Amino acid sequence: MNWLRRALSGWISADRGVAAGRDIRDSTIQIGLDEKEVERRFAEAQRPITEQLATLIAQTAREKRVEVAPLRAILAKLGEAGVPDHEIPARLDNAADQLIELRTQLARLTNERPEFAAIRNQALAHIDRGEFDAARAALARGRDAARALRENVSRNEAEFLADEAGIDHLNLAYRDAAGKYAEAAKLVGSFDRDAQWQYLLKQASMLYNHGNEFGDNEALLEAIDLYHSALTFAPRERVPLDWAMTQNNLGNALWTLGQRESGTARLEEAVAAYRAALEEWTRERVPLQWATTQNNLGTALSRLGERESGTARLAEAVAAYRAALEEWTRERVPLQWATTQNNLGNALWTLGQRESGTARLEEAVAAYRAALEEWTRERVPLQWATTQNNLGNALWTLGQRESGTARLEEAVAACRAALEEWSRDRVPLQWAAAQNNLGNALRILGERESGTARLEEAVVAYRAALEEERRDRVPLDWAAAQNNLGDALRILGERESGTARLEEAVAAYRAALEERRRDRVPLQWAAAQNNLGNALRILGQRESGTARLEEAVAACRAALEEWSRDRVPLQWAAAQNNLGNALSILGQRENGTARLVEAVAAYRAALEEERRDRVPLDWAAAQNNLGDALWILGERESGTARLEEVVAAWEECLKVATVIWPSERVLYVRNQIKNTHLEIARRALN
Repeated sequence: MNWLRRALSGWISADRGVAAGRDIRDSTIQIGLDEKEVERRFAEAQRPITEQLATLIAQTAREKRVEVAPLRAILAKLGEAGVPDHEIPARLDNAADQLIELRTQLARLTNERPEFAAIRNQALAHIDRGEFDAARAALARGRDAARALRENVSRNEAEFLADEAGIDHLNLAYRDAAGKYAEAAKLVGSFDRDAQWQYLLKQASMLYNHGNEFGDNEALLEAIDLYHSALTFAPRERVPLDWAMTQNNLGNALWTLGQRESGTARLEEAVAAYRAALEEWTRERVPLQWATTQNNLGTALSRLGERESGTARLAEAVAAYRAALEEWTRERVPLQWATTQNNLGNALWTLGQRESGTARLEEAVAAYRAALEEWTRERVPLQWATTQNNLGNALWTLGQRESGTARLEEAVAACRAALEEWSRDRVPLQWAAAQNNLGNALRILGERESGTARLEEAVVAYRAALEEERRDRVPLDWAAAQNNLGDALRILGERESGTARLEEAVAAYRAALEERRRDRVPLQWAAAQNNLGNALRILGQRESGTARLEEAVAACRAALEEWSRDRVPLQWAAAQNNLGNALSILGQRENGTARLVEAVAAYRAALEEERRDRVPLDWAAAQNNLGDALWILGERESGTARLEEVVAAWEECLKVATVIWPSERVLYVRNQIKNTHLEIARRALN
């Protein structure tokens, strides 16, 4: 045992002991020295060492100008730690230096908060008395106070950042707002996870807004990642309603990105997220939030249904929207009611496109007009523009099936109205969508007019759409615009003597087919195949060979593989009509009649669905085409039966065409009927 420990603890040894034999009872036994003698001898033995230590402490205190009490406390700790005797002076000297540094550090701040200064003074007093534990406890109290102050400062800074982000939001500077919310989340992350979660949600929301409005898919991917992270902050077991809200918002980001991508994986994920949200956001517990998610679920299902050949998803979407409307009533939440009316219109419009009647399309128009009663331009300009655009879609689809042009003119007006608010710099992808839809209405109007002004306008609108609907950003929308551009170019090409427009149309259709693949979007693939067949048929008609015509027949037959009569009856009829056109031209160039007979069969098939009461214009066109094919057959046959059928077909055609076709075209058909009557009379005489 070293001398320091002996000085600090001392020791006692017994001079002699007792050997025990039998039991000793009821006796006072003294072993060794009594208590007073022990104390006396201990003090006597300790005196030289104690004096030596006292001298060392006093000398160190004098040289270092520190108090004696803390040095004694330090010396005691050195003794307890068993520090070797020869190290004691140096260690004590070093400890004195540390003591000086500590006192200097505690006294260094003169302009700090008063409560912190008081705590430091308390700690100094304890140190000077050698009460290190008490000093440590005082400093711990100060540390807790400083932490609380720091957290409060960080919280205030985060709130200022959030306020700035709110201004960025108002200025549509969503990226800047997201950055500020991210910084705010970082500031509070170490002490307030709930606040961090709130800021993360706001950051994700701003990224979603940026991606949604400015077509930035990277921003949407960032938002999706943030929502996934936010789910770990709000576990279902602890905060089920917050978890459901995050699932709903995740679904929104997935849906927005999914509708731009050519695959369906993101859309499927969106459906899963919405269904998850509905497990906690039940109608009984939170009826309005339940309605919100039903609406969103309907939107994801509707977009999936657009890409599938069946109608099951679309029917589910309609059911989800109607469910939402049970709680989102106009009286309670007028703007949300309008939202769902708009979305319901979208699903009904898609269904109506696949059906031969117009009931669904009329329902869609009614839904859009209902939405516009609350989604006024003054109140919600962007939503108003959305519904105007959608109304334009439904109107041009209806107008396509009617003989007049009133619906088409309404469609053009609706699309132009949408473009007043959907500006390119503000919402580029929506602007492009409205340009595309405007082009559709102008194209159909142009088909019914003898001039080309509307068709040229349509081409301009489609090319404008393609400036924002780029393949790398929104591949399916890019493909749709390419397909529509091809339609306008094809019609223009039919009216011109050259083939440049037709070659452009073929190129546009082939481009569309690069993204509109059969395994991905079978109905849209079939549409592009059908349109490609049309363009190839017109080109083939102007060339001496039959290669283009054979390609046209192949393209139309390909379209019919997906455009089945039970699935999309009007599209099936359109493909049958176009197939008949290609076969008819081939038949004219061949000696036999097999192709012509096939053409007649195709036209008759088309007329089974393209009825006069349903689609009068298409019915008239099919009747005219049937008459043409029958006339060529009749020329090659000796009897008059085919010619009688020719007259019947052309006369049926004129029942509608007289009102809407250009006068020169009507006159041509009438002359053909007159000539056919003369031929019938001639053959009868022979």
